Amino acid sequence: MGKDKLKRFAEMASFKRVIQPSREETENGIALRGKWGSDFFKNEQPIILELGCGHGDYTVNMARLRPDVNFIGVDVKGARIWRGAKDAETENLENVGFLRTQIELIDRCFGPDEIDEIWITFPDPQLKFRRAKHRLTHPLFLARYRNILKKAGFIHLKSDSEFLHGYTNGLLEMLGWPILESNHDIYRNTQRDPLLDIKTYYEKKWLEQGKAITYLKFQLGEPQE
Repeated sequence: MGKDKLKRFAEMASFKRVIQPSREETENGIALRGKWGSDFFKNEQPIILELGCGHGDYTVNMARLRPDVNFIGVDVKGARIWRGAKDAETENLENVGFLRTQIELIDRCFGPDEIDEIWITFPDPQLKFRRAKHRLTHPLFLARYRNILKKAGFIHLKSDSEFLHGYTNGLLEMLGWPILESNHDIYRNTQRDPLLDIKTYYEKKWLEQGKAITYLKFQLGEPQE
């Protein structure tokens, strides 16, 4: 491991807005499960997750735009989280946190009805069929999200992948679950959620290359028998 990574890991251990449970702790249910509002944020504001947050710039920018909401960025790579966590620490953003864990364990980190919304921003589309179960909108993941999301809660999928957009849209239609918005090019729509205007470094590059950015907003229905 490079010296820069080691330095970042050491620094991140001191950040008060970062939670890094062990795999064993997570599998047993972390102490903050069901208590993020009262014990971590110390308020009753809504909680929004960004899954696969990478460097955390989307999470931090959402927190800047919405001080009335708590945001948590989730990613397994600590070297990525460090950048957003550093910004949150420097700016003393009290409404943002970061959780380092595997997304497949997400319902061991949050309690039932604890989360108001979930953002999935530019995930790996896992194009190969044998990798389908790793897509963050695969039914196995949606079942985990249902365990923590409020019944009226939303999921947002923002992606540069037409494939993932189409796959998720088709899956939701097959399941009969509510699709509230489906857009193949969000920047052609002048009336959009301000949070969609946040652009990461890579999104800016994709836009420069002429790639369209897709968006889905949906809710989870009841499990099929």
